[in-house]
Amino acid sequence: MKIAVVILNWNGQKLLEQFLPAVMAFSEEANIYVADNASTDDSVHYIKENFPEITIIENSENGGYAKGYNDALKQVEEDIYCLLNSDVEVTVNWLESILEEFENNPETAIIQPKILDYKNKAYFEYAGAAGGFIDKYGYPFCRGRVFNTLEKDNKQYNDKANIFWASGACFFIRKSVFKNLGGFDESFFAHMEEIDLCWRAFNQDLKTVHIGTSTVYHVGGATLKNTNPKKTYLNFRNSLFTITKNASGNLFFLIFTRLLLDGLASIMFLFTLKFQHILAVLKAHLSFYKNLPDLLKKRAVLHQKAGYFQTKSIVWDYYIKGTYRS
Repeated sequence: MKIAVVILNWNGQKLLEQFLPAVMAFSEEANIYVADNASTDDSVHYIKENFPEITIIENSENGGYAKGYNDALKQVEEDIYCLLNSDVEVTVNWLESILEEFENNPETAIIQPKILDYKNKAYFEYAGAAGGFIDKYGYPFCRGRVFNTLEKDNKQYNDKANIFWASGACFFIRKSVFKNLGGFDESFFAHMEEIDLCWRAFNQDLKTVHIGTSTVYHVGGATLKNTNPKKTYLNFRNSLFTITKNASGNLFFLIFTRLLLDGLASIMFLFTLKFQHILAVLKAHLSFYKNLPDLLKKRAVLHQKAGYFQTKSIVWDYYIKGTYRS
């Protein structure tokens, strides 16, 4: 079974300089690719000069995470794809237990390792932690991370566990599954496209797994920080995109509830004087309404499976009850 580590890059020369050496040192089992999203810095030249053994795929435009990987992976023939953010530090033997899982369990379609915070390595990292789930209103959360509360890593998630979604920061998927699912939805551009893909996999009875014996460290926000209103826009909009396409049951009730809860989020932004984020939520909703006809067309050709969510409301537990554990 062959594996390809594919790093999507856009103007990330400094990140490549920092993190590529470890990828090269600790990934003997893999072929390494850098998919460049039409960078305007010297990223491509740097790779050619310093890592001639890396295969460079030059995309014609910056289509974001979704289109960037869709375009690049058409040129990758290995059995397993590892989609690795450029701001991730890998560790010794990080691929060993991942490959064992794929080889020994053909029902496993998607895998995520344990993701810790590069800036504070004793704690889990926001984007994925120890594997993701969805609450009853479609809000994503992780083992090890609920909203902005991060757990300390006490080896409590050094396990193999079935999860609902895997983080795009370090995302393993069988090539056959990626192709059969049609890849990422390019209308997302960036953020939550991996949740959408995992949800479509779940709706086809495919398994997503967390392997806690493999560890990576993620900087997070290296390309787009959490404080950036554009990230707020993409997160709120793409969350609505995801549930509209994939959630079973009473879609009208779910969307209406989310709109109310998103309104409450805007009030919280108001109290913290984050006025640009209020505007970002409004723009997210306007984009959602504009795209709703296309989303409903996509929904009509997809299968929606019941039982996708955790029965609790993570918003209620976190903000009202003060329950922080995932």
